[in-house]
Amino acid sequence: MERIILREQTHIAPFAEPARELRLLNKPLWLLQRDLLKSYCKGGTEVDDLSELPRSADELLVHRDNLFFNAALIDSFIQAARASKRACRIAFRASTDTVRGDASIERHALQLCAGIVRHDDVTYLEDGVERQGAIYLADLYYFPNGPEAQPMPLLIDTLSHEMGYYHIPSYMANKGDLTYQIPQRAFLSIESWLHVFMANILMGVFSYAAEQDVRMSRARLRNIMRWDKEDWRVFPGKLAFSLGAIWEKLNPFEEMWRNHFLASRSLVKIGKNCSIDPSAVIHGPTTIGDNVYIGTGVVIANSIIGNNVNVMQGSQVMLSVVSDRCFIPFNGALFMTTLMENSMVAQNSTLQLTVVGRNTFIGANNCFTDFNLQGEQIKLMHQGQLTGVNLPVLGSAVGHNVKIGSGFVVYPGRMIESNAVIIFDNDMNLIRATVPGHDPNDVDVTTGEPRRIIYHWPNVYHDPVASRDSTPSAPPAPPLSEPGSTDAASSWRQPTETPPQEVGRNHHERPVVGVAASARRRDR
Repeated sequence: MERIILREQTHIAPFAEPARELRLLNKPLWLLQRDLLKSYCKGGTEVDDLSELPRSADELLVHRDNLFFNAALIDSFIQAARASKRACRIAFRASTDTVRGDASIERHALQLCAGIVRHDDVTYLEDGVERQGAIYLADLYYFPNGPEAQPMPLLIDTLSHEMGYYHIPSYMANKGDLTYQIPQRAFLSIESWLHVFMANILMGVFSYAAEQDVRMSRARLRNIMRWDKEDWRVFPGKLAFSLGAIWEKLNPFEEMWRNHFLASRSLVKIGKNCSIDPSAVIHGPTTIGDNVYIGTGVVIANSIIGNNVNVMQGSQVMLSVVSDRCFIPFNGALFMTTLMENSMVAQNSTLQLTVVGRNTFIGANNCFTDFNLQGEQIKLMHQGQLTGVNLPVLGSAVGHNVKIGSGFVVYPGRMIESNAVIIFDNDMNLIRATVPGHDPNDVDVTTGEPRRIIYHWPNVYHDPVASRDSTPSAPPAPPLSEPGSTDAASSWRQPTETPPQEVGRNHHERPVVGVAASARRRDR
């Protein structure tokens, strides 16, 4: 079968490049599509429009290059299209007053999407039977004998499965359930960073979990008298999985971290030359690439870890995708987050429902939040417009080649565009030069404690040496200028006798007369 690719040149913010170049599930989208279709097609021809399709009688598969789909979706479409022996275009069920639409498409895929379009009162094909109704159409076509003007819409069910977090505080989600419609047959048109998040997480690693969940829910022995054909088909594989997990748990020569059925070899795939600390907890379905180091106390659940990745001690990676050559130092935390290749999240940083581009550094002690405390709809920029999304929690997006310093809090739905460097610069929270102190041998004879200068930064609150002397002694020398600072000496002022008006001081605090002083920076 010949493969024709419809080019989509629209750049995806904040990455400033077409969707086909972005990493999804640790592969560029164009490579992911090629690998999924290689059993059906060889090579591919790129065109800008359907009018440029080759005029031949060959079997054709045509798709737009910003489409994300998984193997289950493309296999179902091609098999059903071939069985129909007609020119087909992929379609999904739309909701009407009497019909419930495809939950995964309507709840997730349609957000910020122009590539999946609704059509009402259309004739379509479902299970070999022509029907009439409302559908959504997308740019995935099958032509058995060359291009045709009006391909028949072919309805595909994504087999959505509700999954998520139940019985959480009601202010975080409707009725206390934070759930998603996770498809077994995934399909998206990548037109926003929101879709990159969905492809990697909701329709990527979460979809793998849904597949396992559905499989384990079938062929239950207590219902054996009501088993159908699908239960009998699933039973041998489920039995083999259960026996294998029990053996791995009992086997004294097995790796120590494989001590749970979710850590069995069927669910956790490990590449070559990996070093995994015995105290690590790894639950599947998880895939780990080659040359990976996983340190002490690491927790990894339902994730994809690429090649040449370091996950250091105490870090947590849950429902996330960590691409090749990424580095997560100690106590980093990723939840439903995507890191594209060659990126780093430094110690004690937390990223939630966030997408990070390639070659990006995120410094220590940063927090990417995912929840609007005021209960308002989360909004993000899409094609120059601030647009609301139908998700109660959502993080942010960071572009390629970005460097972010320490100490930032990023609100939900924000974007940091590519090639940006962000340095923390806040006098109230930043020490930018040497802070004066006293001789460590200066001890209070009454208490035996060292005499310390107390700062309510950037103000001097109490200087025991100055308060002890009836005549003020020479104040500490101003700090010297240091590399990377802005005139440190002029940024600091010695204590004066007039205490400044301080905002937010506790009403129980009283400055010592003659020593409280301002140490604020002068305006540049």
